[in-house]
Parts: sequence; structure tokens; C-alpha cells
Amino acid sequence: MESIATKFGIQNALKILGVQTVNEGTSTGSFHFSNGEIIESYSPVDGQLIGSVKATTKEDYETVMKVATSAFKAWRMVPAPQRGEIVRQFGDKLREKKEALGKLVSYEMGKSYQEGLGEVQEMIDICDFAVGLSRQLHGLTMHSERPGHRMYEQYHPLGVVGIISAFNFPVAVWSWNTALAWICGDVCVWKPSEKTPLCGIACQNIIAEVLKTNNLPEGISCLINGNYIVGEFMTKDSRIPLISATGSTRMGKIVAKEVAGRLGKSLLELGGNNAIIVTPDADIKMTVIGAVFGAVGTAGQRCTSTRRLIIHETIYDKVKHAIVDAYKQLRIGNPLDENNHVGPLIDTHAVKMYKEALDKVVEEGGTILVEGGVFSGKGYESGCYVKPAIAEAKSEYEIVQHETFAPVLYLLKYSESIENAIDIQNNVAQGLSSAIMTNNLREAEQFLSQEGSDCGIANVNIGTSGAEIGGAFGGEKETGGGRESGSDAWKIYMRRQTNTINYTTELPLAQGIKFDL
Repeated sequence: MESIATKFGIQNALKILGVQTVNEGTSTGSFHFSNGEIIESYSPVDGQLIGSVKATTKEDYETVMKVATSAFKAWRMVPAPQRGEIVRQFGDKLREKKEALGKLVSYEMGKSYQEGLGEVQEMIDICDFAVGLSRQLHGLTMHSERPGHRMYEQYHPLGVVGIISAFNFPVAVWSWNTALAWICGDVCVWKPSEKTPLCGIACQNIIAEVLKTNNLPEGISCLINGNYIVGEFMTKDSRIPLISATGSTRMGKIVAKEVAGRLGKSLLELGGNNAIIVTPDADIKMTVIGAVFGAVGTAGQRCTSTRRLIIHETIYDKVKHAIVDAYKQLRIGNPLDENNHVGPLIDTHAVKMYKEALDKVVEEGGTILVEGGVFSGKGYESGCYVKPAIAEAKSEYEIVQHETFAPVLYLLKYSESIENAIDIQNNVAQGLSSAIMTNNLREAEQFLSQEGSDCGIANVNIGTSGAEIGGAFGGEKETGGGRESGSDAWKIYMRRQTNTINYTTELPLAQGIKFDL
């Protein structure tokens, strides 16, 4: 019988991306090396071994850092618009290899092929954004209190930026960081998730080709592979002024403490417990579309996935029945087959967490509306396919207060004004994404006001999941407070400097201080 990998051209995709499926792991551009332990990448789609890489050892890491720090000295001297030209070429390469890379993302991570393509499109979009930004790294000028003086602020590159990314967006989040860091004059060392190492190698191969063509130092982009121990090489390294880390809140707290201990900077994108408020003035059809995609897209493994639906009591039953009916139409299976809506969870550990969450909500008094469960048999051999589930619950349940990285949606009821719904939404530790479904202008504006959503992202009449490149992405509270991608997020990758120039023959002091000699 023809395998999924053969049927959907995975080997051809790997060939296009230049990914050898054994013994790669540490890279500083065109060469690969490592003496570390083997990391095997199994696809959650069919449970098959895709390939093996080697973990980065401490010795390997030191070699990477020497190459990266050397490359920075050259890269920072390249004018920003010329750095933007390199990012433009990288974006064009991604356009050429979009189908292959999207397919690898889908097969190694398990998200639908359409979502895999969408993730690569995010990479292309951030490259376009960064190219324009490379001519707009503006400082400020200001008036001095001293005559004959000029004051201004300017931005300089930081140096080596360390990037730790998660499995759920194995390529896009890296590109959000690197595209901006590169045009700012920084070089990058990236540790992708050990669950999706081949996606990291594919991306490294693409940028390495661009750097080689332009006769630029390969250390501008570096790759290391491994588990949290390899991540600690970066978090403890004072040669890396900024660590950008995406993952769980637990991981983020460890990174933040370690980096702060050496007075470094951290950019953290952590957990989400995202809610949609549904008011009596909501468009029910739009609500169902936004809520279902938000809850089951990427099998509920997005940091912006919809976890909670907060519905007014007067329309609660109507919305509940509409959502339950929509779930009956979901097709769960091979994500490379575009007829399916939902693919697998990343691994059997994620399945275990999913099952424990459903047990917990029942234990606390909740009611299961759409039964969960694990698929088995033909087409589900990996053991990672689960049924998207819906439970009626209360906001104070412990399980509702936590993020479960799986397709579990909690329906909550509110009975009073919009203030009550906002209080329920905000009463969790996380603060990433939020949404309200309403055609009432006053409700929408209140939701977006200072007394409204406390999340970094607040949407009206769209769901919690998905974000455009132009806006800064990130959240508050235990989500970490970082911002990536658009707007002025570039400033985190640079150091700010205030300059004062005296063009007179006098030396007056600030605040009118007298110091005569």
C-alpha cells in the first residue's frame, strides 16, 4: 500500500528543501556538524520516522557562537536598506519553495496543509514588511535646553539574538524574529523545537543559499538543535543580549529568571487562555465560524486557540446547539488531505494531557456536550488523532483557568451586562487574545476600552485565532508581555542611544549648573 509520505510527495519536498534526513543538527550556514545524541523526528500524521538529527553539544555551541559573533561585526556595517535586500531575496526563495515547505510543516507538525501554506505565507509577509522597514529605522530629534546644542536618539544593533521556538508554528515564529533582527543588523542563533527539527533545517538551508549567493558570512543565521539543555546554553550566555522564547508559561518563567539574572533582555510569547464573548447582538453564523476554527484549527494547538466561549444566557441554548451541530461536520484525519478539517496532536504526550483535561472538567462538575476520545485503526496509526470536544463548565473551575493545548472548548454562561462577561474573560492568568461577537457599537467600544479586555489582542467580530503581520503580536500577564512582528516591534532588537552634540566654543552644563575653573 502506498504510504502517506509517498502519496503526498514528502520525499520530493525534502529534496527541494535540501534536507538530508540523517545526521544534521548544528549549522552556521552552509555546513552542518554535531557530535551530539540522535534526535528522531516522527510524523504525528502516520507515526513514521521522517529523519534524524544530532543534538548540539556544548563544544558545537561554542563553535556556533564564535562564527555568529564574528559575522555580527561585518553584518552590522552593512547599510540597513542593503540588509533589507537580503531579506527580500529570502522572501523570494520562500515563494519558490512555499509548497514544499508548507508540506513539510504539515507532515512534521500535523497541522492541515492549508495551514502549513499559510504559515509559509506569514514568513513571506514578514519579509515584505521588514524590507520596507529597513528604510524606516527612525530615531528622534529634540530641542536642547543649552544653546548651540543638538540632541537626538538613534538605534544600533544589539548583536546576537537567540531564538527558541515552539513546535506549533515551526517556521513562522522564527521568521518573525529573524526578518526584523536581520534588518536591524543583528545575527541570529535559533533553537527550534526538538519535535520539529527538520523544519528548522529546511529554513536554514534556504537562508544559507541566499547568504552564499551574496558572499555574506554564514554566521548571520545559525541553527542549533536539542532539548531544554541546549536552550540553556543560550539563556545563560551573556554574549546573547536578547532571548526571544515562545512556548509554555512554565518554560517562559524559567527563561525570564535566567536571562534577568545576567541582566539580559527577554521577549516572551507564552500561554493563552483565549475567550470569545457572545452577546445578544451577535451574528450567530459568524460566531460559529470564528469559534469553531479558533477551537479546532491546528487541533487546538495555537497559542491563540479559542478555549472559552462566554455566552449571554438569553442566547446560550441557540449558540450551544449551533456549535454542537457544526462539530458534527468536522472531518478528522490526514492533514495533507485537504478534505479534512483537523489533523493530529503533536504526540502521545499531548493526547494524554487532552484526556486528563476532559476527565478533570467532569470531575469538577462540568458536562460533556461533544464527546472526546482517541481515534484508532486504519489512518490513525500514530495514536495522535483525537476528537474535538465541547464541555459546559464554570469559569471558576481549575481546568478552565489553565491552558490545555488540545481541541477542548469550554462553554460558559454570563447573565448580566457586558461588564460581567469581560470580568469572566479577564479572570484568568493568561492575557494573549480575546474577541467579542456583537453588532452593538457600545459593547464593542467598551470591550476595547481601558475597562475592557486585558489581553494584548482584542478583536471585534472575528475570532481569537490568527493575526496579521502588520500588528504587534503578543500578550500580557502570564503570556509574557512581549511583542513580535509588526508595528514598532523592531525596537526590541536594537539598543537605543541618546546623543548630544555641542557645536559652540562654550561648555554650558545641564540644569544651569555652574562649574568654573
